[in-house]
Amino acid sequence: MPYVAGIDSSTQSCKVVVCDAETGELVRSGSAPHPEGTEVHPDAWWDALQQAIEAAGGLDDVAAIAVGGQQHGMVCLDEDGGVVRPALLWNDTRSAQAALDLIDELGGPQPWVDAVGLVPVASFTVTKLRWLRDHEPENAARVAAVCLPHDWLTWKLSGAESLDTLVTDRGDASGTGYWSPAAGQGDLGEYRRDLLELALGHDAVLPRVVGPAEVAAHTPQGQPLGPGTGDNAAAALGLGAVSGDVVLSIGTSGVACAVAEEPVGDVTGAVAGFADATGRFLPLVATLNAARVLDAAARTLAVSHAELSVLALSAPAGAGGMVLVPYLEGERTPNKPDATGAIHGLRLETATPAYLARAFVEGMICGLADGLDAVRALGTPVERVVMVGGAARSQAVQEIASAVLGLPVTVPQPGEYVARGAARQAAWILAGGAEPPHWPLADVVETEVEPTPFVRERYASVRDLTANRI
Repeated sequence: MPYVAGIDSSTQSCKVVVCDAETGELVRSGSAPHPEGTEVHPDAWWDALQQAIEAAGGLDDVAAIAVGGQQHGMVCLDEDGGVVRPALLWNDTRSAQAALDLIDELGGPQPWVDAVGLVPVASFTVTKLRWLRDHEPENAARVAAVCLPHDWLTWKLSGAESLDTLVTDRGDASGTGYWSPAAGQGDLGEYRRDLLELALGHDAVLPRVVGPAEVAAHTPQGQPLGPGTGDNAAAALGLGAVSGDVVLSIGTSGVACAVAEEPVGDVTGAVAGFADATGRFLPLVATLNAARVLDAAARTLAVSHAELSVLALSAPAGAGGMVLVPYLEGERTPNKPDATGAIHGLRLETATPAYLARAFVEGMICGLADGLDAVRALGTPVERVVMVGGAARSQAVQEIASAVLGLPVTVPQPGEYVARGAARQAAWILAGGAEPPHWPLADVVETEVEPTPFVRERYASVRDLTANRI
């Protein structure tokens, strides 16, 4: 059977997986680190990709390749295809004021939701372009083309030099802030060049948006390249998420995204109305506080994560009325950047490691559940949770998530699901057809326990009783 390769160019590293195109079975893999920081020259991504390819045993024997990449990063090219300045990444917050300015100039959040399905925040590309215009006008004037990290890597893999050969997909384009997932011919959407010009100050070449299973280009060796996609859409594709599924990623931050058949828009800005990598949509909520809440709990109680799980499950649901509000780093959803965490309902009889452990886990899950509520409120069905990330391996997290969310929870074995999603897309362009090939997940743990709605009710009654940082 032919092999396909998937690439995940993430914030921290580049991962390459080579898979069997028919079954999805992992054949080999490799990785290489990226530089730290929120501003990185794209050449570093290219160097890391070459190292990861070598570590994976090369790609000479693969039949197709696709790239998944960190969303939103601003890659600006001059008329000769050179990089104008280091890319500002999604987690670079210097464009926060630019986001507020853009919202005000268009007349508030609603016009943005109507136009592109989201409200600008510092992570989105459109705000970074405004920052560039305001703070580096000479560089802004040199910009002839704007693309995203995965777009640039696909372009480099093709060996192309002309700006008009840049390509992207719906999933990544939907995170720019100047592309509409709900407008245009067919299901490919359209660019809102007026919003690009509002941000950058002038028009520029933008990558051509290609269909989910369309061959975007070829390598110099003749291997077809898929359109690629953003990391969240690639992960959903790698996990085989379908309508009704919510992918809950519990890493440094928390992400809840659902596969939807129709586009959504949230004027509050809590839910970003992204597109996915299959022609559908991917409404997404992100929180700041996820796995680090458990890190803090383990540190506070002087236990390992395995011991924390045992402690949490030894206490009753609801932790005897104790509630942790997990805003330990402020919070993005809800938008409370200066908030602090809080413990409510502590009593003498609950001042034990077990009750505290239970409260920490329940509080983290309740914070993520608020994000699921925001997605559900826009009409997107939520029937099953597919949970990934380091914290998803905890038995306490699995059982308490099912109880608090009132839904079955599926946890696949740990894996590089962004890279797997890119590889699955590569297999799709080989096979053709309306849907990507079926790649079953291995070693799946299914958890469904009795719902505990009173935990959410108690959390809702105290979650706003938090202080701001002094």
